[in-house]
Amino acid sequence: MKKEKLFRIQSIKTLSLVYCLLALSFCSYGQQKSSLAISDGSHFKSKTYFPKFSWETTPMYYHFGDIDRILLPEEVKFIAEKTGFICIEKSHAFNMLGDAVLGTKHEVEAFHNIKPESKVLFYYNSYVAWPFTQFNKDLTPQGITKNKELAKFLAVDPETGKLLEKTNGPAFSYYFDALNPEFRKWWVASAVEGVQISGADGIFIDRMNVDDNADYPKEDLAEISKAKGEMMAALKEQMGPDKILVGNNAADTKDVFPYCDAFMFEHYNATVTNKENLLKEWDDMIRIAKAGKISIYRFGAKGKGQNDITIGATKTDGIEKKSKDQLEYYHACFLIGAQPYSYFQWNWGWNLEDGNLVDYPALQKPLGSPKGAYKREKPDGWIFTREFEHASVWVNTETKKAKITWY
Repeated sequence: MKKEKLFRIQSIKTLSLVYCLLALSFCSYGQQKSSLAISDGSHFKSKTYFPKFSWETTPMYYHFGDIDRILLPEEVKFIAEKTGFICIEKSHAFNMLGDAVLGTKHEVEAFHNIKPESKVLFYYNSYVAWPFTQFNKDLTPQGITKNKELAKFLAVDPETGKLLEKTNGPAFSYYFDALNPEFRKWWVASAVEGVQISGADGIFIDRMNVDDNADYPKEDLAEISKAKGEMMAALKEQMGPDKILVGNNAADTKDVFPYCDAFMFEHYNATVTNKENLLKEWDDMIRIAKAGKISIYRFGAKGKGQNDITIGATKTDGIEKKSKDQLEYYHACFLIGAQPYSYFQWNWGWNLEDGNLVDYPALQKPLGSPKGAYKREKPDGWIFTREFEHASVWVNTETKKAKITWY
């Protein structure tokens, strides 16, 4: 009898444990489904090679470089504590190592050592022939003089017949000719090699928007868009299935959309930060999430002096305070439209010291999953609200005012 009673007690305990585990599993599954709910009621279908996503705090993406040097260990630690989704910018450690590919390689290893699940990207431009990588180092006046064959990869000014030069920045560069099939083949091979050498988890491709706001010849826009689509298709295939492909400002470039895993909304001028465009972008973020792709919502604080990643950071009095004062509005703009696998980027420039080493406490506050889609106060108004588990968001995109209430 004692043995039977003991057996029954053990059986009850075992069944209780099983029920508890099943309940916990069901609860965890329910929370996971909730965290991946898109505003229209559908659910995000993630990929195994994507970065880890969580609503625990504001999901962050960091993108930076320092033309003079590699990161210090304490800088790696600071950034790794904030995010596991990172891109190393175009000229990183060029003055130290002579090659941004090697600069990226160093940081990929540094971040993987401290946070193995980090996804670290290599930067490459699809239009500007920045001379900071081993692939582009000879695409300069001196290099072209020595090897005139290289000029066939570069765009020509139709008015002068000379190579088209980038003149609106502090660093000299030529432009690529995407309409040249031979160039496209070379470019894809270079981009793939950059990822392989650096050990990066993917690649960030700049200048992917092909529209009237870009400075491509308007009569060539349709053909350039097709050419970019061909480049991205080949790049995605040759990189391998487990690498992330980010297209900057490419959410509306239909020819490249199928091949990109992620899209950055860079917000590089006043037109793309106006109230009408912000509203459009919130719909774009739903469209991107429904396609199982990532959104990166980048804003930069206003009021900085001249600075450029190609020459290094420029000290600007008061910009750190301005960035902290301005954060709430842009943070709110992100949260109103954020979907699963939406990431926020906040700084005032692409240099490491341009806000990327500043601590912003609001970005580390408990957020929690959204309770639903945003609400518009009036059908034709510009006041929007949205509720999260631990935050209530209010924003007026006409007056550029916002309030995030944390609880």
